[in-house]
Amino acid sequence: MIKLLLLGTAGCHLCEEAKVIIEAYSVQDTDQLAIEAVDIAEQTQWQANYAERIPVLYHPATQQDLGWPFDRNDINEFISGLSND
Repeated sequence: MIKLLLLGTAGCHLCEEAKVIIEAYSVQDTDQLAIEAVDIAEQTQWQANYAERIPVLYHPATQQDLGWPFDRNDINEFISGLSND
């Protein structure tokens, strides 16, 4: 299973759009994918690295990320480029 973080923050309208895409994706692909929403306000490092780029899909195992905008096809390409952890 591939584990990803959806980095965002409260009040971010783009983050809400990304959540809708992720939820639709996750419903169809629950066997291979686990996505956890994380508020970047929780860690200073995430704020420094991602404040101007959110929403971002982040793969902790490889430290690769996919920045907004993205759609289902972009997510598929991103996942296919990752090593399974």
